Amino acid sequence: MATILEARDLYRFFHADDEETLALRGVSLRVETGEMVAITGPSGSGKSTLLACLAGTDEPNGGEVRIGGERITRRPEPYRAAIRARNLGFLLQSDNLIEHLSVEENVLLPMRLAGKENKTRLNDLLRALGLIDRRRAYPEQLSGGEAARAGLAVALAAAPKILLADEPTGDLDEQNAWAVFELLQTLHRTLGLTSLIATHNLALAARCDRVVGLEHGVLRTRKVQAEASGTPEGEVS
Repeated sequence: MATILEARDLYRFFHADDEETLALRGVSLRVETGEMVAITGPSGSGKSTLLACLAGTDEPNGGEVRIGGERITRRPEPYRAAIRARNLGFLLQSDNLIEHLSVEENVLLPMRLAGKENKTRLNDLLRALGLIDRRRAYPEQLSGGEAARAGLAVALAAAPKILLADEPTGDLDEQNAWAVFELLQTLHRTLGLTSLIATHNLALAARCDRVVGLEHGVLRTRKVQAEASGTPEGEVS
C-alpha cells in the first residue's frame, strides 16, 4: 500500500506568559491508503494538536506534513485549503453542524465549497446514515445519535480520501457510540477511506487496524486489548 499521509519530526509548542508547553515532541507517523488508525491518549496529550497539524489548520514549529506526497507545512493558506478540499474530511466531537442550516444544507455546504455538489451523493449519504427522513431538520431538532450521524455525513460530503476524526463518539452514550463507530467502519470499507481517529475509547480503538498512543507529546505504538463485553473500557500496555 502507498503512504497517503505522513508526518516527520513534528514539534509544536505554545507560550502562555513565561511558560512553554511542548504539545508535540518529534512526532513521526505514516498512514497507508485504506488504513484505519486510532490515536489514543489522555486529555492534553496532544491528539487534537496532532490532527490540526496533519490537516494544515495549525502550523508546526518544526517538521513537515505531506498529504499524497504534497507538502502542506510552510505553504500559503490558499494552497493548504485547496489540498484539504481535495483530500480531507473532518469529524469532531461536536460542532460539526451549522445551527441555522438544515441537515441537507449542512451536507451540501462542503460539497459546494469543494466544487463537488452532487445531489445523488447527498441522497445516498443521507440514506446510508439513516437520515433521509430528517433532511429538513435543524441541528436543535436532532437526537445525539442523529447529530453524530449528520456530522459524519458532513465530513464525508465532498468524497474525501482521508477522514480525520477527533473524539467522534465522546459526547455519545455507549449504544450510540458503538452504532456510529460501526457505521464508520462500514463506510470506511465501502468508500475506500483512510481514517485517523483520536479517541479515549479503548474498545473502539481496538477495532481499528492499528493503534498508536500519544503521551506527553510523544507518539508510541500501543497494544489495546478490549474486554470481551465490548464496553468502552480496555487495557493499554
